[in-house]
Amino acid sequence: MVNPMQRIPEPDELMDDAEQALAYARADFSEANRLFVELLEDQGRGALDGRLLDLGCGPADIPRVLARRHLGLRIDAVDGAPAMLELARHNIDAEPGLAPRVQLLCEYLPCPHLPAHGYAVVASNSLLHHLADPGVMWQTVARCAAPGALVLVMDLARPASELAVDALVETYAIDEPEVLRRDFRNSLFAAYTVDEVEQQLAAAGLDTLHVGMVSDRHLAVSGRLG
Repeated sequence: MVNPMQRIPEPDELMDDAEQALAYARADFSEANRLFVELLEDQGRGALDGRLLDLGCGPADIPRVLARRHLGLRIDAVDGAPAMLELARHNIDAEPGLAPRVQLLCEYLPCPHLPAHGYAVVASNSLLHHLADPGVMWQTVARCAAPGALVLVMDLARPASELAVDALVETYAIDEPEVLRRDFRNSLFAAYTVDEVEQQLAAAGLDTLHVGMVSDRHLAVSGRLG
């Protein structure tokens, strides 16, 4: 299906402004985070263990949930923004027992310092639309995931029109600070469509992964690497 609205890239790939990072960390993303965790646990049939790589961890909301719920996980949580990682470290240190199992890493995709084929699970939430070159996401997935690894990449999906963007902002960010409303709007314009992500996967040779809409504003790429 052709999407008539052209993509407008994010002004910056990294969310490293301290005010912006703090506003993001304080925002309520519980609904989207819950959806992400449910999708990942459904893929793993309820049980996740081994090494998990989280690309674009932000303030580490999802790594903390996963570490609490799955004691067999050891998580490498990656973000390129030091301001975000500072918030993530504060959040992890506030919960006894999490720090030994959640390692925070300041890395830029394609993350050449991470172990090749070293992860049983590769996950990412809300990073893809920040990337000027989405190929680095799929390059990182292909290099870091072990054979048979679970993959889940969830992100915003670009709406078909500016009117649809405005409606989503009014629905989901009406009570948020101006900085978050602006960022959400920019992110919707910068997001990729299902068709575009399908093309990205085909170009990367990741033909065992599948993409589809999972909410009125999110798409997800999921599956196992062959």
